Amino acid sequence: MRSLFIICVLLFYGCKKEPRFEDDYDWHTIKVTASAYNSTKAQTDSNQHITAFGDSLKPGLKYIAVSNDLFRKGLKRDTPVKIEGFDSLYFVKDRMHSRWRNKIDIYMGLDIKAARKWGRKKVSISYGVPKPTEIDTISKSLTPRERRYQNKVSDNN
Repeated sequence: MRSLFIICVLLFYGCKKEPRFEDDYDWHTIKVTASAYNSTKAQTDSNQHITAFGDSLKPGLKYIAVSNDLFRKGLKRDTPVKIEGFDSLYFVKDRMHSRWRNKIDIYMGLDIKAARKWGRKKVSISYGVPKPTEIDTISKSLTPRERRYQNKVSDNN
């Protein structure tokens, strides 16, 4: 009987699903114009392997650049993005010139043919905004005086 109980407990906890990365985010969907870019001198500035945020570009990485208006809407550095037509999850790692609006650029490494084949398309993207944590919720309910006290206490520890 005892061994049956242990087996049931192990099965219950062993079958528990791991939380998915995507579950930590609230997803927002918008329509954008998407083009593609490569890390070549002709398409970038003087250092074609470094993004505007200072991240390294290497072929095979799933990165995108975003226009400044999308950055202000919440597509900040390292924001996860699902792009219509692609199975992989991409991450915001670069910003575009200020002349562009409502636009993303999909990084395609050194594959210029793939970038040209993609061209420019209107697509739907979904971007993840981190869900508030329990600590975020608690700190929002504090008065400014309580927050200052909490910060002092945490600074002293």
